[in-house]
Amino acid sequence: MKVNQLKAGAILSYGILALSNLVALLYTPYMLRMMGQSEYGLYSIVASVMAYLTVLDFGLGNTIVRYTAKYRAEGKSEQLYSMFGMFVLIYSVIGLIAMGMGIGLYFNIESLYSAALTPEELRKVQVMILLMTFNLTFTFPFSIFNSVITAYENFIYQRLLRMGYIIFNTTIMIVLLEMGYRAIGMVALMTVLNVITQILNFLYCRYKIKIKIHFKGFQKDLFREIAGYSFYIFLGVIVDRLYWSSGQLILGATIGTAAVAVFAVAIQLQQMYRNFSTAIPGVFLPKITAMSTRESSDKEISDLFIRTGRIQFTILSIILFGFILFGQQFVVLWAGSDYAETYIIALLLIVPLTVPLIQNIGITILLARNKVKFRSLFYIALATFSVIVQLLLVDKYEGIGSAAAIALGMILGQWIGMNIYYYKKERIDIPRFWREIGKMAIAPLLLGATTFVILRFVQLDTVVKLSGGIILFVAVYLPVFWKMSMNQYERNLIYKPIQKVMLKIAKR
Repeated sequence: MKVNQLKAGAILSYGILALSNLVALLYTPYMLRMMGQSEYGLYSIVASVMAYLTVLDFGLGNTIVRYTAKYRAEGKSEQLYSMFGMFVLIYSVIGLIAMGMGIGLYFNIESLYSAALTPEELRKVQVMILLMTFNLTFTFPFSIFNSVITAYENFIYQRLLRMGYIIFNTTIMIVLLEMGYRAIGMVALMTVLNVITQILNFLYCRYKIKIKIHFKGFQKDLFREIAGYSFYIFLGVIVDRLYWSSGQLILGATIGTAAVAVFAVAIQLQQMYRNFSTAIPGVFLPKITAMSTRESSDKEISDLFIRTGRIQFTILSIILFGFILFGQQFVVLWAGSDYAETYIIALLLIVPLTVPLIQNIGITILLARNKVKFRSLFYIALATFSVIVQLLLVDKYEGIGSAAAIALGMILGQWIGMNIYYYKKERIDIPRFWREIGKMAIAPLLLGATTFVILRFVQLDTVVKLSGGIILFVAVYLPVFWKMSMNQYERNLIYKPIQKVMLKIAKR
């Protein structure tokens, strides 16, 4: 049964990825046009403000999964149920703290945003802050149940619920937009669906998994152990918020809602790009842990680092070069001419992000070796530096200045700093990694340069023309990359599964 859950959960994860990207591509342009820049900008400001309150989770969700699995394996049912009770109490306190902070934001919105927002916009922001505060206050005490479902490996239910949420949220929001509701309607719908989701998770844990919750005192020793494990996860969440939520807040306070909307669309494109990197199967994760446990040679670790990086680059490179070449026309046709600057902002975010995405196996290596402390503290310093630079640039360069500051932080930290650390401290062969990636990039660079020259003489100003241009580029890119950039191992990853399917069909 567990194997079926794992396989089905993996398949449904890809289904969620495909559904999320499909909804983003088809629903987002409709939503942007129906809401308008002002309303979408307001929603993005509030969402970014409240995103900072979600860091109050302190990384406890991952901790619940780990310790639930640990106690189940040890057969310690009573300790497990007592731990659940402790976490319910902890999350309830966190929910009350979130409520207090949300109410504080409600009464201070005018002093924070009066310079850039109109009185009507400030009123709408206050209403959305109240709705999202209720959302978080309710969510925190119930959030333990989603982690419990993960720990019990009930992935089918979890993934189907997520897919249902995406479908219902999109469908109902279209109806609300047609009825005239805008940003407040979007937040209200999200709040209602979130409450329903949390209640369903609770009922599933209570009656399907049949967990129990015991309140038998506060386990101080366990809490100290959990706090130590969660701390660096918590730092990672803060870094993520500083990088990807600070831009909207700074722009909202200094420039206005239109600039926020343009920047928020670029953030969405960045998230879609990042999602593609998660589509690579995680078959290497158990292997790297086992290799670190048995103290494998530096060459073995480097080989795995390079092999996974090449696979990541294989998937991301076509999206990266495609967006560089066709992204400007795509953004204008997709989001509208008011969002033309989104292309430049998205490029400033996506290009530097490519390096940490093709090196994300490094995070697993650090976790397996229990050496994540340096990375967490280093990233916190760089994210803080990035926010300071944003504050210096945003008045003059608006969204582009904010994106440039984020890009600078990633280049200094994830291009230079972490590569030096991997090479000097973790003894990973970084020079060989970049030689390999450099050889892979030759064909895309030559093809990209040729396509760039051709596009100077071609107008792709309609959906049909743009689609034709992208299809033609992909039709040339794939065989060229297959022949010139991929090695036999990478070709077999694609060829052998297709060969097996064809043999099965032939036998029928």
